[in-house]
This record gives sequence, structure tokens and C-alpha cells, in this order.
Amino acid sequence: MRSRQRMFAAVMRLLLKCLRLGRRRRFKLVWQVEQLWQYGHLCLHSLLYNSFTNGDVVLDSLFEPVYWLVDHVTRWFGVVFVALVIGLTSSIVAIVYICLLPLILQTYTPAWICWHLAYGHWNLIMIVFHYYMAITTSPGHPPQAKDDLTGVSICRKCIAPKPARTHHCSICNRCVLKMDHHCPWLNNCVGHYNHRYFFSFCLFMTMGCIYCSISSWEMFRDAYAAIERMKLLDKERLQVAANQTYYQTPPPTFSFHQRAFHKSVVYLWVLCSSVALALGALTLWHAALITRGETSIERHINKKERQRLQKKGKVFRNPYSYGSWDNWKVFLGVDVPRHWLTRVLLPSPHLPHGTGLSWDLPPCVTEQRTPLLAI
Repeated sequence: MRSRQRMFAAVMRLLLKCLRLGRRRRFKLVWQVEQLWQYGHLCLHSLLYNSFTNGDVVLDSLFEPVYWLVDHVTRWFGVVFVALVIGLTSSIVAIVYICLLPLILQTYTPAWICWHLAYGHWNLIMIVFHYYMAITTSPGHPPQAKDDLTGVSICRKCIAPKPARTHHCSICNRCVLKMDHHCPWLNNCVGHYNHRYFFSFCLFMTMGCIYCSISSWEMFRDAYAAIERMKLLDKERLQVAANQTYYQTPPPTFSFHQRAFHKSVVYLWVLCSSVALALGALTLWHAALITRGETSIERHINKKERQRLQKKGKVFRNPYSYGSWDNWKVFLGVDVPRHWLTRVLLPSPHLPHGTGLSWDLPPCVTEQRTPLLAI
């Protein structure tokens, strides 16, 4: 009897030891996991901590993969966009020559014929010239050697000198002089040396689209009504074919040439009107920027600087603005009155004022510019 009690007591002591050991091990395992979690959290916090971090920085970091994708897709699809511009423009020109020009020559008076031929071909030449120059002209890049430049900063991305008004293009992966933006429709950056070509192309393309929309309005109405009649006749033809008897004849049909003509006129008017609205808004936006002596990037920078100085009771003055009229003269390269004809109304490959590295007072500006800050 005693031996059984001793054996039972020994078994119970062994079971209690196992339970204590398992509890200790479990507590030790939990403690180790907790210590590892705190250590990892401390390491992550020490690596990512920044006193200047805010919601905007976190949001930019989250969208960084999207920015990278847009940069690379825009770079490769630039050729497709350029081909699309050339293809659509060529289709409109072909429709004008094949469909509209014969009607103009047959129905208009000699004075209106001369007007349409002169204005239409002048506008087309200006569009082709400025688009070709915009896509083939380099916007300008700063030199890599800092010895040639004084008082410039260093770009953090390409580790190269960065003169005033110069910004880094993440798509081209280079700094661009007086950068406005990267245009996928040009497959090129818009900068110091091709900014005028870009704006002139937008302006003359808008004028050409408005001209085509207004000139073809009556033809568009007739063509749209003819297409509606085509649809109605097609329905009647199907009904006659389903219930055809010996005493019924099918309705008359439109020829392939007539169908193609009417659909081409509708396509021309819809495309030109859409482009005129969209591109016209963009042209007005850039015209306002040119009037203020700013680029698209500088507009955002100057807005923040204006708000910052306003809180201090100061007024921000754009150091690159010479007044509305002089800003246009500097942008278009008009030094003498005859340049309005030879450099604005006619194709001209003249260079802009300055080199884009320094911004001295252009010779066409008559008044001194205002200082950067005024109290």
C-alpha cells in the first residue's frame, strides 16, 4: 500500500515539474517574440524616422511606383503619340483636299476661293513647320562642367550644375534649361530653345481646327442628315426584303462614294471641333503663363513663394517678368517692328534671347525689371 502511494506521489511530482517547465518555456517563448518585435520596430523606426515627414511625403512615397510607371510608359509611348498626331492631321488634310476643296472651287466666288486657298495653305505651313521644329529641336541642357558656370546649384538627381529656371526631367533623365513640361505629343521636353515652337504649334493648330469647323459647318449638317437618311433607308430595305412581293421595289441606295463623303465630313468636323476645344484651352493657359513671364513649373513655385511672403507682409515679384507686352516680345524674339511679320507670321528658326544659363536684360525690353522682393 505504501509503495503504491509513493509511486503515485512520484508521478504527481513529475507531472507538476513538467507543467512548470512547459509554462516557463511558453513564457520564455512569448518573451523572446515580444523582444524581437520591439527590436524590429525600433530598427524600422530608426531607419525611416524623419522630423520633416508629413502626410504629403508619405503620399508621395506611396505613389512613387506610379510615377515610375508613368515616366517609363510616357518615354516609350512618345513615338506612338507623335505618329498619332501626324496621322490625324494628315487625314484631315486629305479630306479637305479630296472632299471640301472641289466644292469650294465649284460653289464659292473667286474672292472666297482666293481667301480659302491663301489662309488654308499658310495655316498648314505654320503647323507643319512649328511641329517639326518642336519635336526636333533640343530644349537645351546645362553643361556638365561647373567651371563654366558661377552661382549655380547642383541637381540632386543627375549630380550636375543646375542654373536658374532649370529643372530635372524624370522622363528624359536630364536637366532642361527653362523647363516648362515634358510633352508626350512631341516626345520631347519643352524648354528654352523649343518653347516658342511648341506654343506656336498649339496656336496655329487651334486656329486651323477652328477654321475647318466653321468652314465645314453647313456641310456637316447636310452630311449628318444624309447619314440619318441612310440609316432609315437601310431599315426600310430590310423590311422590304423580309416582306418582298413581285409588286414592291426596294428603296434607292447610296453609293459607296456618297457614304464615304458624308462620313468623312462628319469625322472632320467632330475631330476638329474636339481638338479646337481641348487644344484651345491649353493654348490660353500657356498664353496666360507667357504674359506673366512664367513656365508651368514656375507657376507652382511662385504661387507657394507668394503665399509664404504674404504671411510675412511682403510682396513677391517675379524676377523674370518684364511686363505683359515685353514678356511677349522676349518670348517671340521680336526686337524690331518688322519681326512681327518675319518671325511671328512667317516660319522663322531664330533662337530665343539668351543661352538659358543666365538671364540678363534682353535688348527689346525698354524698362528695368522690378526687384525680386518688395516690402
